[in-house]
Amino acid sequence: MTTTAMLGVIERRITELVSSFLAMPDDERLDDVCAAVLHATIRQATVSSEGGKRLRALLAVDTFGALASDDSRRGALIDLACAVEVFQTAALVHDDIIDDADLRRGKPAAHKALAGPAHDAALGTGLGIMLGDLLATASVDIANGAARQLPNADAIIQAFLTMHREVEIGQVLDLAAVQCPMSDPERLAQASLDVFRWKTASYTTIAPLELGMLAAGMSPDEARRHALAIGDPLGLAFQLTDDLLDVVGSSSATGKPIGGDIREGKRTVLLADALTGATPDERRELTAMFEAPMRDETQTARAIALFHTTGAIDRSRDRIETLWTRSLHAIEMMGCPTESRTILEQACARFVPSVHYTPREQDSM
Repeated sequence: MTTTAMLGVIERRITELVSSFLAMPDDERLDDVCAAVLHATIRQATVSSEGGKRLRALLAVDTFGALASDDSRRGALIDLACAVEVFQTAALVHDDIIDDADLRRGKPAAHKALAGPAHDAALGTGLGIMLGDLLATASVDIANGAARQLPNADAIIQAFLTMHREVEIGQVLDLAAVQCPMSDPERLAQASLDVFRWKTASYTTIAPLELGMLAAGMSPDEARRHALAIGDPLGLAFQLTDDLLDVVGSSSATGKPIGGDIREGKRTVLLADALTGATPDERRELTAMFEAPMRDETQTARAIALFHTTGAIDRSRDRIETLWTRSLHAIEMMGCPTESRTILEQACARFVPSVHYTPREQDSM
């Protein structure tokens, strides 16, 4: 099956699974006003679940395909992969509330949409929190149903719950990172990389790899070891790439306004690298800018310019290439047949998009 065809299968299956989980019994009677709000929230669950590159689901599917000797359980594996995507949607709904983001995947963020025609921000925030909770619960239900049809069922559920816990810890670390002093760029960079490991890599790369390996019959200890070796550096590279796209990409490609991280005052690795490469005057300028309550469009453009001139953009690309090399080495160390190794490499390469190519990718273009 082609990647495009698989994306269609995943997209349709996510809609089916979310709709089934949230469906209300036909004989349930509610007050008309309450029913209208509930149904709007359920509809938003479907809308919020639409779109996205489905990188996580594809990684789980391809990992299974590379390693499984029996393809008869692919349907259950696809449901498990969809569970990761549903969890991601839950995390994004909550993330957008924390950041007070307006857009997600080119559409109004869930809490903005749920504010309704009256633009009731408090209602939208409350419903957004509950929507995120509903989707997170749905993801566990979907994963549980899929695991019952796969090898290592208990280990699959444990891995899925570990993913939940690590992302939640990562979100706490993300909120705490704003307290890190900009006077110590190296410390700031490390704090940001810690956030990447817990908040991003855990469910973006490590969990899909581990779940695909477990579903293919690999032992739990071996699956965890290989998933960490490949997925940890890959997840960091992915988040560094995402941060890079925030300043060198386009809104049409990312579905978010360019410079969003700067406007939110996020303490990113890009910022840390810019502070390291900045002159004393530039460092004072950046520090004052990011310590201010907000940044306007002129300041955002200035910060992006400084990211370029201080070498932060190039440093980020170097970090990405180093991490990508580590992931490739970890895949090689698995000792898989050439065909399986190629499938895994190609699946992992999706996490380093066209903003940066390694020499190996350039040779194959």
